[in-house]
Amino acid sequence: MRSGALEVGREALSRLVLDIPDHPEPGVVFKDITPVLSDPDGLAAVVAALTTAGLDEAGAPRVDVVVGMEARGFILAPPVALALGAGFVPVRKAGKLPRETHAVSYDLEYGSATLELHRDALAPGARVLLVDDVLATGGTARATAELVQTCGAEVVGVAVLLDLAFLPWRRALGDIDVTSLLSIE
Repeated sequence: MRSGALEVGREALSRLVLDIPDHPEPGVVFKDITPVLSDPDGLAAVVAALTTAGLDEAGAPRVDVVVGMEARGFILAPPVALALGAGFVPVRKAGKLPRETHAVSYDLEYGSATLELHRDALAPGARVLLVDDVLATGGTARATAELVQTCGAEVVGVAVLLDLAFLPWRRALGDIDVTSLLSIE
């Protein structure tokens, strides 16, 4: 079941993701996922493939909560959470959440950023799957994992549409289990 869903999701991404040269700056090839989102079959395929990261070997859910990272993780994580019978929790940029938060600052390629999570968003011991669109340096995923752990919850994996294999994301995530539907060399 898992490998079949992953293959269908990978095929949808290969068919639907568009390369946009020189965006947002010269020399960068932006991976536009909006065609995936607007194609019902493609979206269903990638959601099913991402969902496999939250299943155990028997095909039963192994997570209690799916955390989506701002901004495109907000699009992908809720349907994954529904498919797993799990809750959804957003991780936002600083200042966007209305109640008390935990915050983690981290370095980006050009500057720094801060992510926040409501202090009461995750119960201690909750099993959490992180979902986002692209894994590049791993900084956002690492910061999100730190927020989850600050709440006393456990990160069981990260699921992304694409990983940029030429960037050092593995170093940032260490031994966290990563499910990537498509690796870009």
